[in-house]
Parts: sequence; structure tokens; C-alpha cells
Amino acid sequence: MTRDWFFSKRSAWTLAVPLVGILLLLQLTTLPQRLDNWLYDTLITSWPPSAPEDIVLVAIDEKSLAEIGPWPWPRAVHADLIRYLNEAGAETILVDILFAEPAVHDQALASAMSEHGRVVLPLYIAPSSQNDLFREQLPTPTLANAAFAIGHAHVELDADGIARGLYLYNGLGNELWPAMGLVANRGQPSVVPTAFEGIHAPAYMNVRSQFVRVPLAGRGGTYTSYSYSDLLIDSPRNQWLKGTTVLIGATAAGFGDVLPTPFSGLAQPMPGVEFHANVLAAARDGELIRDISAGWSVGLALLTGLLIVLILPRLRPSRTFIFSGLLFLLILAGSLVSLLAFNLWLPVANALLVPVIAFPLWSARRLSLANRFLNQQIDVLERGNLLHLPALHHRHPRQILDNLRRLLNPEGWLLKEGGAVLQQENLADDPHAAWHNPAGLWSHHDGVSRVVLTRGDTRYQLALKLPPGLAGAAAERYLSRLQLQPPTSGQPVTVERENLSTRINRAQRATQRLNHIQSFIWRSFEHMPDGIIVTDALGLILFANGHVPHWFREPQPSLQGMALATLLQGHDPRSPGWAETLADTLTQQQSRTVDLHLNGRDFLIHFAPFTLPDSSQNGIIANISDISELREQQRQHREAIDFISHDVRSPLVSQLALIEQLKRRPGEVQAEQLDQLRRLARRSYHLAEEFVQLARAEQLTETRFYDCEFLAIVENARDSVSEQALEKSIKLVLLGKDDLWLRGNAELLERAVINLLTNAVQYSEPGTTVTMQVFRAGHQACLTVTDEGPGIEEFELPTLFDRFRRQKSSELAGKHGVGLGLSFVSVVVEKHKGEISVESRPGEGSAFTLKLPEASHP
Repeated sequence: MTRDWFFSKRSAWTLAVPLVGILLLLQLTTLPQRLDNWLYDTLITSWPPSAPEDIVLVAIDEKSLAEIGPWPWPRAVHADLIRYLNEAGAETILVDILFAEPAVHDQALASAMSEHGRVVLPLYIAPSSQNDLFREQLPTPTLANAAFAIGHAHVELDADGIARGLYLYNGLGNELWPAMGLVANRGQPSVVPTAFEGIHAPAYMNVRSQFVRVPLAGRGGTYTSYSYSDLLIDSPRNQWLKGTTVLIGATAAGFGDVLPTPFSGLAQPMPGVEFHANVLAAARDGELIRDISAGWSVGLALLTGLLIVLILPRLRPSRTFIFSGLLFLLILAGSLVSLLAFNLWLPVANALLVPVIAFPLWSARRLSLANRFLNQQIDVLERGNLLHLPALHHRHPRQILDNLRRLLNPEGWLLKEGGAVLQQENLADDPHAAWHNPAGLWSHHDGVSRVVLTRGDTRYQLALKLPPGLAGAAAERYLSRLQLQPPTSGQPVTVERENLSTRINRAQRATQRLNHIQSFIWRSFEHMPDGIIVTDALGLILFANGHVPHWFREPQPSLQGMALATLLQGHDPRSPGWAETLADTLTQQQSRTVDLHLNGRDFLIHFAPFTLPDSSQNGIIANISDISELREQQRQHREAIDFISHDVRSPLVSQLALIEQLKRRPGEVQAEQLDQLRRLARRSYHLAEEFVQLARAEQLTETRFYDCEFLAIVENARDSVSEQALEKSIKLVLLGKDDLWLRGNAELLERAVINLLTNAVQYSEPGTTVTMQVFRAGHQACLTVTDEGPGIEEFELPTLFDRFRRQKSSELAGKHGVGLGLSFVSVVVEKHKGEISVESRPGEGSAFTLKLPEASHP
């Protein structure tokens, strides 16, 4: 208890001393004052009062100067305006124009002012010259006697040059004039200053009293304003100014006073006459803001500091920020309430700075205590046995070249150290080659990729001659992504002298290494081609990579905590169940490999036991491999063997039998026997040809693609089938004239179209028509082959493009096919990233449609 009290007392002093010192230093700057001004401007502009509709401005603007004439205007013009305002019913008129010098039409202006009876004129208190004493610059006696009241028009600018308020009284000695906005609200006329007996000052001294802040309604132009000339020229007499208070003043650019305000700053200053309109509205509504005594601001700062010093050291680290933030917001809320509710402004910058400064001071002290713990733990982290992933830029260029040669198999290479050639093969040293790129940045030109590498002070030049085509282009993109050069920060290396910062940086590096390893392992599991499931000792799923929810069609969250046996049994039930296999894996510590069938696909799942971390118990790692493609290849292999054993063997046996018959009777060779032998040989040839074409289609890659024109391909296919069609009197009609360019293999595409046309001719009746329509659909080149044959039964459509599949109706009709033609078409279209579809009804013919992606340019 005593130790805790002593620690808290000592902590309070260690916080209070630097806090007081910093606050005292800040008083020597303008920061507190600027902060107070910013806070006031923010609050006052966030909740501005509305501009009264009964206060309007008559502006001496650019338009008035252009229509009435250059300034100064004859005072008869002002007299006409006041008479107009009098007839319009204006209640009070404030003229923010100083008539200090007598003029010709003073009497006319005075008469107009007397007729109205409530015209307020301004005065200014300023020296006549730079070295003269302050003097009162009043209106001429004629005008002053006719005025309802006279008030000063001075507006106060703060230290930052912004107008936020004014003094209600200003004058010389103890005789002070009220502000124009204040005197306009009085019911009694006042053309003499008010005597303040409590003020004892020489008669030549400028005295100001009762400063108030003015809540502005907005930027310049917020109040209703009319151009001076509009009220004099072609303006009808009406009652739209009745009962209003009118302020007359200058708003033209470069003419009259302009005041920066909290709304506009120095960018869009407000005309002085509009500022006085705001003063008038605030004074009339009792919304002028008065400053609270400076003693209250000091007292609030001291109270805040006392609370911080006494409470902050007793709080937990997680609550110090909350306490400091709440104290900050409480002070801010108090200032807001006093301003908006009571029209009182209390500067709170010093009080707000106390928690802002105290929190980092106390946090720094807590961090110094945490340094002890870091000293004990950092070395343990750094000595840990972490997996190290060496960066590529740490390898020697000779080793990099050897690795790239084995990986990319380039046609030639060159490695130079400085000017000496280290390795060279089938690539000449070009002295004009561009080696000016920054180190580590590859350049690719004419099939040769070059890069400059630096290791220490040694400069290396590495060049590779890549194979042409898509493989070379892919290799260039791969090389551009390699980071073979260490990154340069461009900043000088600094020595960390503070022990805590050094320890934190070391801990951060060790933590980053751990995170990188964890991220590396996680990404490795996610990007594995197989599904991975990890369970605990009870067979409950702990982890499953992305393949598992996709294959099992289960949402990822539902897999966590699910029993692996339940998951497998639910999707592939079997007897004995999966639980027995998993139990053997866990209890006997032996691996198991089992077939798995999911949603029509074949998988192989391998169970392996492993020891759980920080435990002597065992879990299971299940590796799931998709072998559907392998099983499909096995099925196709079996079908091919069956096909060869029957369809290919049958015509060959028939040929051999016929040849043996001819050998027994060599002199009795008949034409029918030769025709039969020719048909059998042609059938064998067609079988072999279709096998070869299908194998070529299955091995097709984009490296064998080139630009080809689709309409020309269809025309060539039509010409190849025309003789066969002519024999059956079948008409071939080609529709379409647009050139459609593809990126593909024209030879195989032509063979695919020939297969479609051959089928159409074969299954069509003599005298019918086969139509070929070539057209564009979106970004696809399309071909539709339509015949008038017997059509295809609906149940045969799903397997129409499978290899070795033949239509039952065709077999019954004696039209024996191999079953590879449409399969070839499907493979070719698939290799070209297209699609094929068929529409057919029995007795109505068939329509096959090919859709292939169109190339952007021919």
C-alpha cells in the first residue's frame, strides 16, 4: 500500500513538471491564441444565425458606378435615394458613407434626411496625418443636425487579420460614440457622444470599450442586397421596403472597406456595410457574444491539469486515452454550450492542450517501463529457429544465369563482369546494345532480354536469347517480375540511439518474419492443386483450403468443427463407413488411400497421421486429389481399344479374306470384288485419318494460332464437299459476305467445318438444300449449318459430341460412321475457346452453330 502510494505520488510529479514546462513555453508562442480563434471560427460558422428579411442592403456596386457615374456622386443623388426609401416605407436608414466635407447639395440631402427622420450617419476616429493626433471625422454640421443618430463605423481586426467583432463604444477621452448597429436600435435620437464618468483619459486619446463578437449569418452576399442604381432608374414605387432597415454602403471591388471574416478568411472578404448589418441584427436580437474574463480560462486550465496529474497515473494503459479524450470532449462541449446557449465565449485552448500534451508524456513513461520486458524477450525471438526465405538479389549472377538456363531453356546467353565475358553461348556481344536501364530492370528487344546487375561495386551484364512465339513472350513477362536487384530506399542509414526504439524495431522485424512465414505457409496450402483438410485428435476439421468447400459444395464456415467422417459419409456413403478408416489412421498411425466420389467426379483421398503442435496427440492430414481427368482418359483408352478391336479390325479382316479369295482365283477377278476392296480400304483410311485429325486437335495449343479469315475457311470447306453434294443433287448455299477475322488454326477449323458439311450431306435426302450462314454476334464469329435431313432424337443430343458415339437411327439406316467426326469438331471449337450447339427435331432437319471469339484486328 505504501509503495503504491509512493509510486503514484512520484508518477504525478514526473508528469506535472514537464507538463507545466511545456505549457509555459507555449504561452510564448501564438499557438493558444490561434487555436482559440480556429475553434471559435469553427463553432460560429457551423451554427450561423439566419439573415433577417427586414434588414436589406443598398449597394454602391460596379453596376451603379457604371450607370450613375464615377465617385463621388452629387449629394442630390443620395437625397433622391433617401426620398425613394422614405416613400417605400423604410423604417430606418444607415448610411455607411462619410460626408466630412461640405458640398453643393448638402441642404437637399439634409432635407431628405429630415423628411425621413431616422437616418443614421457614421463617423471615423483617425489622425489627419501620420504624425497627427486622433480626431473625430464627423459629417458636416448641416448633415449632422439632420441625422437621427451618429455612430462609429470601426470594426476590430484580430491578430490574424480576421474581423470577428467590434467595440460597442469608441471615442476620444471619456466621450464615446456607440456603434452604428447599436445606435440604430435606440428609440431616441443621438447626435452627441455618451459621457463615461468612469473613464479618465486625455481628450486626444482613442478609447474603446465593451468588445463584443458578432455572430455572422454567412459569407458576403448573405443579406438581401439591391443595386443603388436599380432603386433610382426605372424603379416603380411599391411597398416591398416597408418596415425594413436599410443600410447604404459600398460593395464595388477596390471601393469601400472590405473585411476578412471567419466565413471567408482572406479569400472573399465581406463589405463593411454588410458587417454592420450583422451587428445590427445581433444587437437587436440580443445575440452579441461577450468574452468571459481571462481568469476563468486560466482557472479551467489549472483545474484540467490537476485532474490529469492526479488521475492519469492511476489508470490502466488502455483507459488513459479514453480519459484524456473524454476530458478533451468535455471541455470542448462546455465551450460550445456557453457560446451557443449563453452567448459567452470562453477561450479553452490552454485547457485543451493539457490532455493533448499529458497523454503522450505519460505514454512515453509507460513505454520506458515496457523496455525492461522487451530487453528480456527480444533476444529469445531473434534466437528462434525460423524458416529463412533467401531473396533472389542475394544470389550471384553466375548462379542466376545457371538457374534461368535450366528453367527457360534459352537459345543463347551472355554474362559479362565489367568488360570481361564470363559465359557466352550462341549470342554475340553487341557493343551497341542498350545497357543504360537502371540496375535490375529488364529490357526486351528483338528476342533478346538484357539486364544489369550490381553486386557490391561490381557491375554485371546478363543477356538471354529467348525462343520466339508465345513462349518467349511469356518468358519476358516472367523475367520482368523477377526481383534480382536489392531495393534502394534512397534514404541515409540512421543510427537508432534510443534503446526502446532499437528493441521495438528488432521485435517488429522478428514478428514480420513470423508473419511472412505464416502467410507463406497459408498461401502454399491455398494454392495447392489438391484439397487439404487438417483435423484434431477427435477427427474434427481444423482447416480446409479453398478446394474443399468448392468440391463438397459446403460453405467454408460450416466446415470448421465438423467431423471429417460426417462430411465424407454425407457425400459418399459406403459400408464400412469412413469412421473406421479414420479410426485406423489415428489409432494405428498408418496412412490410408481411398477412392472418393463427389458430385459425379472421381477423387483419391490420402489420410496421414501427424503430431499436433504443443501436444502428444495425433491429428489427420487428408490430401484430396481430383483424378476425374485421369479416369476419363482411362475410359477413353478402353473405348479406343474396343473401337480398334472391332471397327478397325473388321474392314482389315474383310480385306484380307477378299485378297485370299482373289489369290485362289487370280484369273477370275471381277469388278465388283475390286470395288468392294476399294471401299474396305477407303474405310480403313478414313478411320486412320479421323484418328490422326482428332489427335492433332487434342494437341493444339495457341502457339499454332495465327490470323485467319472465317468466311474464306467456310468457302474452302464448301468447295471440298461440293463434289459429294453434287452426287446427291444437294444444293450448298452460303450466306454472309462480312470478313470475320479469327486468331486460330485455319487448317483444323476448315476440317471441322468439312465434318459438319459432310454429315449434313450424308444425312440429307437427294434434291434438298444445305445452308451455311456466316455472321457476327457481338464479338463472336458464327457459322450455322442447316440441313433438311431426318433430324436427331432428343435423347441422343446430350451424347452427340462424345467420341465413338453413333446415332441409333443412322445405324439402323445403314449409314455406318466412326463416331469421331463430331467429337473432332467439339475438340477444335473448345481449343479455340468457342462453343458449339445443335438444334434438331425428328423429321425437321438439324442446325449446328459454331461460335468463335473474333480477333480485335486482322
